[in-house]
Amino acid sequence: MAEHPAYPVGLRLSGRRVVVLGGGQVAQRRLPALLAAGADITLISPEATPSVEAMADTGEIRWTRRPYEYGDLTDAWYALIATSDHTANEAASAEAETHRVWCVRSDDASAATAWTPATGRSEGVTVAILTTDRPDPRRTAAIRDAVVEGLRDGTLVAPHQRTKTPGVALVGGGPGDPDLITVRGRRLLAEADVVIADRLGPRDLLAELPPHVEVIDAAKIPYGRFMAQEAINNALIEHAKAGKSVVRLKGGDPFVFGRGMEEAQALAEAGIACTVVPGISSSISVPGAAGIPVTHRGVAHEFTVVSGHVAPDDERSLVNWQALAQGTGTLVVLMGVDKIGKIAETLIAGGRAPETPVALVQEGTTAAQRRVDATLATVAETVVAEEVRPPAVIVIGDVVGVGTGNQR
Repeated sequence: MAEHPAYPVGLRLSGRRVVVLGGGQVAQRRLPALLAAGADITLISPEATPSVEAMADTGEIRWTRRPYEYGDLTDAWYALIATSDHTANEAASAEAETHRVWCVRSDDASAATAWTPATGRSEGVTVAILTTDRPDPRRTAAIRDAVVEGLRDGTLVAPHQRTKTPGVALVGGGPGDPDLITVRGRRLLAEADVVIADRLGPRDLLAELPPHVEVIDAAKIPYGRFMAQEAINNALIEHAKAGKSVVRLKGGDPFVFGRGMEEAQALAEAGIACTVVPGISSSISVPGAAGIPVTHRGVAHEFTVVSGHVAPDDERSLVNWQALAQGTGTLVVLMGVDKIGKIAETLIAGGRAPETPVALVQEGTTAAQRRVDATLATVAETVVAEEVRPPAVIVIGDVVGVGTGNQR
């Protein structure tokens, strides 16, 4: 048998009896995939890990709390033998052979009639890797990871043969580091015909796009008689109606001061399908990259994210700065570098202590990241002296003093 390679096949186990012997770490790792396949699972084991026990408690599996006995594999289609008792494993393996039940052995792969491949999934595709002669878990896992990662991030190009469905994806690109975009966002980028990108999006990703992809800088769209956002909306609609798959690549998250909903509404009014892919908001990720937790036990039980693009005394401001001044939680200000002096003045006048720590994190998560510390009383002059420029995330509160001080 060792002279012949294993024959790869996909088992359709939905509604079919599967027996798992042993409730330890092997079962804990294998059960989720069997459950996802819809298998009717019976676990036979005197004890189980807390995670496996939870599956039994919620009714996902049936648990017979005793050691293996001959006859347990009757009517099974597939068996996973993973007890710590080698004698019981041998007996169960012999029963499986007698009843022609395909079985996996965790203790002795050479005695098994089936091997478990290293598997991964990406967008409706299951990747299963087996070595040709005998299991090599580390190698198969490494190959699996490389293939799945390539499919997810678009570096392994496997184009769909079916016709693409035109539409727009509003993709949150994260705070700037290209590695912080979501897996789904990166995949949609790799499949796009047109990408309309913000200045604050992860620009390094654009260089990875195939040559045929049209990349449009949202800041350079000719506005004509339209205001900027209306012009962007029109560009999205125009390309989608031309039958293109369009990605609107935005910095952070599309719905956190990103005007994503305005674009989604415009697309809905035009009858164009729209997918929203959330992104990692800079309001949390940038402080984290600089070693600042926005919450910390015993220091801050809440955090508030506000836009600082208009000053507190501007009639357009919708922020209740008086309430924020009287709060005790962390305050994260986005787009507020040029207004921070007025913001600090308003917070102090409303009750926040002048010595409240402030951190400004410029170009967060990128190679140019830097952190500048101050207090509410000194932040206005510090911004000028240190020449802090947008984009920068401003963190106000005691959490600034408990961070690791991580800096790039």
